Amino acid sequence: MKKHQSAALKILKDTLSFQTSKRSLAVVAACISLGLGLSAHANAYHEDNSTPQASDQAQMNATPTLATLTNFQKNAPFMYSSGLPDASHLSLLKEEGVTHVIDLIPGNRTSEILTTSELGLDYFNVPVDWEGPTLANFLNYAAFMQSVDIEEDKVLTHCKLNWRGAAFTYLYRINVLGESEQAAKKDLMAIWHPNPTWYAFMNDVISHYNEVNGQQVAMSFEAAAPESH
Repeated sequence: MKKHQSAALKILKDTLSFQTSKRSLAVVAACISLGLGLSAHANAYHEDNSTPQASDQAQMNATPTLATLTNFQKNAPFMYSSGLPDASHLSLLKEEGVTHVIDLIPGNRTSEILTTSELGLDYFNVPVDWEGPTLANFLNYAAFMQSVDIEEDKVLTHCKLNWRGAAFTYLYRINVLGESEQAAKKDLMAIWHPNPTWYAFMNDVISHYNEVNGQQVAMSFEAAAPESH
């Protein structure tokens, strides 16, 4: 009888121990889940706006198309502009006939140099400081653009979000190609409204070409209001 009681007590203890362990594991799992949730919530508020969020990441993981290339535009039959392309985008652009890539991002560009080289694309870097774009930057860009055979080749101008790119392609179209300012402005404004720093830079470029070419080109818009903090 005592043996049966001892056995019963042992089974009861084991059962209670197992249930306690299950509860402990459930608590641990809940804590981990809560921690991950809080971490994801924090990242959503503290990541830079230009880094991919969850929905963007899902899009990036899908089959790449030019529709997934940030702020992609066709500005002229031989001119494209966009935000930062990855290797799959560059491969697709090559299929579209792009032969030259102009990168307006400053800093270490080794990765893109290697990627374009592997794809057989001609790469050219014009490092444009976001806080201080210069006339020399644009003249360097324009010199390369004018070396391109527009009957045979196509050029992608890109930066990180196509803000630099949109300004440069706008300026090239109205100052070098002689396109309508209104048509070029439509593409520019679809990407961003230049701030006072960039507006002043763009005005300097236009003034330079007006003096050289004896023309009277002008921007038909004012600078965006400075951000208030």
